Amino acid sequence: MKVLVLTGPESSGKSWLAAAIQAEFGGLLVGEYVRHFIDREQRDTCYADIPAIARGQLEWEDKARSEAPPLLILDTHPLSNILWSRKLFNDCPDWLERELLARRYDLHLLLSPQQVEWVDDGQRCQPELTERMAFFEDCRSWLESTGQRYEVVGGDWETRRRYVLQRIAIWLTSSSQTAGSADH
Repeated sequence: MKVLVLTGPESSGKSWLAAAIQAEFGGLLVGEYVRHFIDREQRDTCYADIPAIARGQLEWEDKARSEAPPLLILDTHPLSNILWSRKLFNDCPDWLERELLARRYDLHLLLSPQQVEWVDDGQRCQPELTERMAFFEDCRSWLESTGQRYEVVGGDWETRRRYVLQRIAIWLTSSSQTAGSADH
């Protein structure tokens, strides 16, 4: 099983690209639990919600892993929970990063917020590019500091889609293919 994670700031195309990857290559797609949580609760989140949101994301991921699909596509993973918790509440449960690091992820696609428009969907809160770029850099910093394999994906929507589909086609056919941190 190869595990692919799409990560980065809001409105950078994670869900859209995850769906495009699944449509092209199959596999099992795990969505973003926090969206489900907010839709269900019909309110903004608070710090007390972080453990439930993170556990929900991990449960969805673990259930998908137990099915052992050839390709597991994660629209997000707990890195987003960690970074949003720190940004919004200046704190994060200690166990969350340990849980994240206990799992194997083969490739992270880190999506840049540059060259694409922010879209307000009622749950997003970073309309300013500078805010999204700071989140992007926090993602990159964590990926680098923990030795995760990642590639930066940028460009307009069509450039992202084309690059990602080409990159995943190569990655899926080569078990020894490694990812760098090149910008695209």
